[in-house]
Amino acid sequence: MRLFALWVVLFAVYAAGLGIHARTGDELVHLGIAQALIHEHEVVDAPQGAGFALLISPARELDGARGVELFLAAFAALGFVLSALLARRIAPEPYASGGAALAGLSAPAIAHAGAIYPELMAGTLLVGAAVCAMAVRDAPRVAPALGGGAMLAVLPWLGPLFLLPALPIAAAIYRWSRQGRRPLLGLIAIELAAASLVVYATLNESLYDGPTPWSANPPGVTATGAQSAGDYIERVPRLVTLWVDPDVGLLRWAPIFALVFVSGWLLWRSRHSQLARVISERASAEAAASLALTVVGVQLLVAAFLVPAIDGNWFAGRYLAPALPTAGALIAWGLRNAPRPVTAALAALTLLASAWVMLD
Repeated sequence: MRLFALWVVLFAVYAAGLGIHARTGDELVHLGIAQALIHEHEVVDAPQGAGFALLISPARELDGARGVELFLAAFAALGFVLSALLARRIAPEPYASGGAALAGLSAPAIAHAGAIYPELMAGTLLVGAAVCAMAVRDAPRVAPALGGGAMLAVLPWLGPLFLLPALPIAAAIYRWSRQGRRPLLGLIAIELAAASLVVYATLNESLYDGPTPWSANPPGVTATGAQSAGDYIERVPRLVTLWVDPDVGLLRWAPIFALVFVSGWLLWRSRHSQLARVISERASAEAAASLALTVVGVQLLVAAFLVPAIDGNWFAGRYLAPALPTAGALIAWGLRNAPRPVTAALAALTLLASAWVMLD
């Protein structure tokens, strides 16, 4: 009941927040591709690809762009419910649901929940696959292993870069299946995702003359916007900018995500104490937190080095959005262990920023 109530609250907020920004060029492109798929049975030659447009096309046919936004809002709310499930591996209730709720009620989550981008949909799939991976760690069973593999299999269709934060989850599913003496099950889950990737690359070869939709870019235009190693080195400051920049920084709009760094310290301290050797619950918490931190870290690297521009006519935090649901589980650990006045202040500032964005 607690998780259902969380989904209802988040979906209601996201539905109320639809339209807080004008639709950007990328959103219009995705809607255009969806329309072409439905009415003209053609794939538009665009670097955004057709996978995301195909997923939203039924909602577009039912109720136009508004239907797509509501569908994405519902899916985003599900992502933070899954975040609470992952958080329960790290911290008890009410911290688990509280961390997921604060992440889901942050201004970046509200702004991107109904935005017609694939980022937060990818975030839901990533956290869902992480939940499945933890279930495999408990006992390698067919449903969670194949469920996790299936969610990972969808990610390349949303965008090639989403494969990178999926890699640690895929590795965890296989490793924990092998530790549970069912390596074949883990291998099948990985092959499910790999088969999807092969089909994806093969289809793109026929549509775009290359393994990804990026092959549709004009000559001389790279997928990452960088031309040399020096261009990537110049992006190192983004590792900080993505968090604290006055305009696009995640912490400016959602200070509660500072607890992600607290969780990193808690994980280091927990491993240093070696209590996981004698307390099974601590071992499970460390495994979940480590997986979540890895996913968030990889997505940070993707946003810092592989995205052409981190600012644009979209709300702050777009390229960290795939990590927001997973980060919600880490917030829960911080809520439980950080000083109460600090967590209360961070939560209040986050909710005030969200209210300001919706009311402004």
